[in-house]
Amino acid sequence: KAVLFDTPIVQCISLILGGIVLLFIDRMAPPPVATDPMKLPLSKALIIGLFQVLAMIPGVSRSGATIVGGMLFGVEKRAAAEFTFFLAIPTMLGAFVLDAWESRDQLTAHTMPLIAIGFVVAFVVALFVIRTMLAVVTSRGLAPFGWLRIAIGGAGLAWFTLAS
Repeated sequence: KAVLFDTPIVQCISLILGGIVLLFIDRMAPPPVATDPMKLPLSKALIIGLFQVLAMIPGVSRSGATIVGGMLFGVEKRAAAEFTFFLAIPTMLGAFVLDAWESRDQLTAHTMPLIAIGFVVAFVVALFVIRTMLAVVTSRGLAPFGWLRIAIGGAGLAWFTLAS
């Protein structure tokens, strides 16, 4: 646990490796056989969903892992990206319920309007980000995200190397 979570070098390396995987899968994925995320067979959806487990490694993106998983199993890029956002709904709902339960003593009539405003703003921003990401994936593929991860991971490695 200390090696994975308390070592920024591991996170930087994960960012770089994840970027390389995105670049590779963007060019070498098997031809897509599924283009509608709502019509994936349950077995394929479950296998793709299991790719989320990789996000337990610091520096690994949950959405990136599931998009790669989808593409490996013949799901078209945009459909894989849409599917990963559908997968986020129960994950984020569960995280919200757990956090709300753990913070229940702080939920008062005074804080509820602030929480509601935060929820609405987060929802609107999420819609904008999802639309933007889907547009990028549709028009340019995964390469921009791969190069961004490599740049951020490389900058982090350079920073930690120079700081040592």
